[in-house]
Amino acid sequence: MEVHEIAIAVFVGIISAYLLPRRRLIYLICKTLHRDLLGAYRFVRVSVLLWWWERKRMTVAKVFSRQAAANPEKIAFVFEDKEWTYRELEEYSNRVGWYFRGTPISRSKSVGLILENRPEYVAIWLGLLKYGMIGTLINTNLRRDVLLHSIKASDCKAVIFGSNFKDAINEIRVKLYDVYLYQWSESHDVPCLEGALHFNCEIEKTRSDPLLELDIGWPSDKVICIYTSGTTGLPKPAVIDNLRFMLMSCGVNSMLDLKPTDRIYNALPLYHTAGGVIGVGQALLKGIPVVLRRKFSASNFWTDCIHYECTVAQYIGEICRYLLTAPPAACDTTHKVRLMFGNGLRPQIWKPFVERFGVKQIGEFYGATEGNSNLVNIDNKIGAVGFVPLYAGSLYPVGLIRVCEETGEPIRGPDGLCIRCIPGEPGIFVGKINPKRVMNTFLGYYTDKKASNQKILRNVFKQGDQFFNTGDILVMDELGYFYFKDRTGDTFRWHGENVATSEVEAVISNVISLKAAAVYGVGVPGTEGKAGMAAIYDPDNSVNIKELSEGLKKSLPMYARPLFVRILSELPMTGTFKLKKKDLQLDGFDIKKITDPIYFLDQDSSVYVKLTEEIYDKIHQGKARL
Repeated sequence: MEVHEIAIAVFVGIISAYLLPRRRLIYLICKTLHRDLLGAYRFVRVSVLLWWWERKRMTVAKVFSRQAAANPEKIAFVFEDKEWTYRELEEYSNRVGWYFRGTPISRSKSVGLILENRPEYVAIWLGLLKYGMIGTLINTNLRRDVLLHSIKASDCKAVIFGSNFKDAINEIRVKLYDVYLYQWSESHDVPCLEGALHFNCEIEKTRSDPLLELDIGWPSDKVICIYTSGTTGLPKPAVIDNLRFMLMSCGVNSMLDLKPTDRIYNALPLYHTAGGVIGVGQALLKGIPVVLRRKFSASNFWTDCIHYECTVAQYIGEICRYLLTAPPAACDTTHKVRLMFGNGLRPQIWKPFVERFGVKQIGEFYGATEGNSNLVNIDNKIGAVGFVPLYAGSLYPVGLIRVCEETGEPIRGPDGLCIRCIPGEPGIFVGKINPKRVMNTFLGYYTDKKASNQKILRNVFKQGDQFFNTGDILVMDELGYFYFKDRTGDTFRWHGENVATSEVEAVISNVISLKAAAVYGVGVPGTEGKAGMAAIYDPDNSVNIKELSEGLKKSLPMYARPLFVRILSELPMTGTFKLKKKDLQLDGFDIKKITDPIYFLDQDSSVYVKLTEEIYDKIHQGKARL
């Protein structure tokens, strides 16, 4: 949409809303007018920037290289007291690009990256991008079949892995016979995995001047792939092109009014969108220094912010809860952090968090990696994940539709179209797909058209339209604020990671070969998201709990292992012979009403133990280690 079209849409929307003969609506518009005008200004600002970059055929690599040329000695990243300048990042990424230019791997092919948080992580995929390749950012927690699937799903022609992930690659190496392997390590003395090349040594031999391929890139070219579990199945690589990368990074920058003088603290995984796109994008595209940490630490969070003089910090909901449960310390209020932005901060701890740590603004946002419907909270509304002005339906076409509570499927009226939710009514959040507008495109999953099509709803509000299905249940109040409620489909979120239940069910089936097993998320008092719970049908009581514990430990990352296991003597089935997951989910792990045996995953031994009343009480009192 052109800039003048945006202005016209805003103007017409406001005038139309004011002319409506409804006093309540006029009152609501007056109440939200300041918020909406501020949001509209910031929205137009980022829209103009993206329009200009698209017109000038700019890409992420081109914008970054201009930043490096204009401010070569400015700090881009800080990592463990080492400062990386734009010149250093530019030269390192150029070496990566030149190296792969000399390999048999052609442009537009995918290269997997399995590396812990550090500036080289960003420099490597940036270098791949400069040559025209796609960096595929793989979750470092994955092992065995799921790791192999992730590499194959994006058709990786090479994998660059950190030396601390050598064992994980070694477990699947025989099945990667057609994939080039590169091992990165901090020291040249670390021995390489058999069959792998030492990445550091390889790129040191190459030149560091700009690549010619940089000039032939297009805004629609793919930048990276980031994995998402979506609502079903194994991890799927979501495509992020240049314009989408720019939209996510610059959108948050504009809507939250980040400043060039800020310094951002980023302890989130760089293989996820929040840390790896929105976070590092501030350095690559907007010239804001970003402080990286290998892994989040509650005890070091505020001391790091003080040490590195950070004014902005990123979070996911679990981080805020961990910080809030840490013992009070002087650093709680002696930091300079004025803004924290992220997603998943629950309303129950929102106010206590900002009061204890003195953070003036919380920039809660909502969005799916592959989705086209994003929201941002710009005015500190407690609990809200963002807003849409009451008159901005044509400008930003998102909405809530009614769904069946049992199946998660949209409820349609006599005309075959979906039914909009009224304020206060929960429903699935959807966003209209329009390939002509960067704000509303849906790029889908890399090499998986079937999975991409499953995310599209057709004939939603009129015949022939298409909407992206987020799979999330939200609710909107009469002021246009949106609040997150739950996820639909066979997935749940635990410790900041999405877990596909079908993936866990498949692993359980392989481990103990039982006829039926169901995995679902259950709420645990005092925690964010939902913990995994498995219900296993075993009328003969033949489950070997120790064998189950060992099998899940080998095959699943910690966050994906069910915290609870329920042994079923009977199967709760529907009339169409489907397992009643909803009923099991409602039962939760309440041993006071469930007669079936329930086991709890002990975090110290990684073995399931019988859930006793003592353990049950500790969980509810927040004393159990989860």
